[in-house]
Amino acid sequence: MSRRLVVIGAGGFGREALDVVQAINGIGDGIFDVLGVVDDSPTALNLRRLGDLDVPYLGDIDQLIEGDNSVEYLVGIGSPEIRRSIGERLHGLGFTAAIAVHPRAGIGSHVRLGEGTVVCGGVQLSTNSSVGIHVHMNPNATVGHDADIGDYVSINPAATISGDVTIGTGALIGAGAVVLQGLTVGDHAVVGASACVVRPVEPGATVKGVPAR
Repeated sequence: MSRRLVVIGAGGFGREALDVVQAINGIGDGIFDVLGVVDDSPTALNLRRLGDLDVPYLGDIDQLIEGDNSVEYLVGIGSPEIRRSIGERLHGLGFTAAIAVHPRAGIGSHVRLGEGTVVCGGVQLSTNSSVGIHVHMNPNATVGHDADIGDYVSINPAATISGDVTIGTGALIGAGAVVLQGLTVGDHAVVGASACVVRPVEPGATVKGVPAR
């Protein structure tokens, strides 16, 4: 029987998450039954784009909360902090977050994925890595062996995280950024797009450039 699913967020990553789910369904005979999308303040453009996908807009998040908590969900919102707030709220109400991995992602052996994680097409996630809850791994990101990716992390398109790297809770790794072997990026830190991280990044810091400062 198909698993009923709602995606939270009508914006870009919400629709990317829908693409991942549709790709999963394409090889798995309808694993997920996508009921639609909830969003507290969708733009007219994003509603039109949902319509183009033939995905219903179900209303704000209260419409999900007031329904049946046996429905699974994915938070398709880029902000780690907003993702955390929604995930904690729904977890407290007994909802379960799904895990969605695109069929064209490469997942190594002995990899752990936390609930709510979305892995887009082209991602390469190497052996013995651990990924926390509600993590976004955007298209073509690479994570090396033995990496420890904390909860609510965003890894943006084409970012490269080398082996033995630790990424703290709520951190954001920008598009095309590189984190070198064995380093730590602290909780809630931001690594700018195309930056090259060559030394540890303190919690809450924002770094950019080559080398990242």
